Amino acid sequence: MFEEPSPGRFALNEPARRLLDSSARLGLDLDGFGGRMASAWGSLLSAVRTGAPAYHEVFGRPFWEDLRAHPDLAASFDALMGPAGHGTPDPEVLVTGDWESVRTVVDVGGGTGSLLAEILRARPKVRGTLVDLPPTVARSAEIFQAAGVADRVTTVGQSFFEPLPAGADLYLLKSVLSDWPDRELIAVLRRCAEAAHPAGRVVVLNGVMPYESGGPSPALLMMVLVGGRERSLAEFRELARAAGLEVEAAERQPSGRFVVACRPTRVLQ
Repeated sequence: MFEEPSPGRFALNEPARRLLDSSARLGLDLDGFGGRMASAWGSLLSAVRTGAPAYHEVFGRPFWEDLRAHPDLAASFDALMGPAGHGTPDPEVLVTGDWESVRTVVDVGGGTGSLLAEILRARPKVRGTLVDLPPTVARSAEIFQAAGVADRVTTVGQSFFEPLPAGADLYLLKSVLSDWPDRELIAVLRRCAEAAHPAGRVVVLNGVMPYESGGPSPALLMMVLVGGRERSLAEFRELARAAGLEVEAAERQPSGRFVVACRPTRVLQ
């Protein structure tokens, strides 16, 4: 991390200079969420043996409870999930690319709204709703203001296991479903199916694998942290049907992201 240009004098080398960028340090900060992820690997053996997350064995609470108990940690997690950790999101989220019929978008579990902000900035006729827990949506105002879309956004501070804002054209689930076991995954999808109007769509980004596999996967980390996992497209189809949705299309976009689009199939009781 350092070089010694002359005896007794030290300077940063190239890898160290990159860490001057605060976004590059997000996942490496041992006092933030990066440190939690690193330490959570100590529960790997229990997670593999039981098939359930053992995060609480290291930190005394399950993952989501730990975030709620430590606001600074939750803010670090939100930052790592946002543009500072992943770059500017790609607003082209539909499988078909057809936005003509979309006027309202609900970003379910959308964090601080970075993806929704890019969608609305690219499409001036679309209005959006951000759904996430209250402390998280409270941090979204600056992002929407900077994107110039604050007048077209509604924020809803709630769990996505509760009834969602109804009647939208598009419900987005980005990097949400791989955080949960099957039962909770079906519950989230069911809420989307209940809320969408009959011609609405539910679009899943990340968490579903195409038929061909390969490349790095966060599945093991998700198992350790929260008991979640990625599903194959075939597995996801069955889970979606149980929630009242039918997969209508799935494709890999030019960015490399695999996207799955669903339609409601029945009226849920």
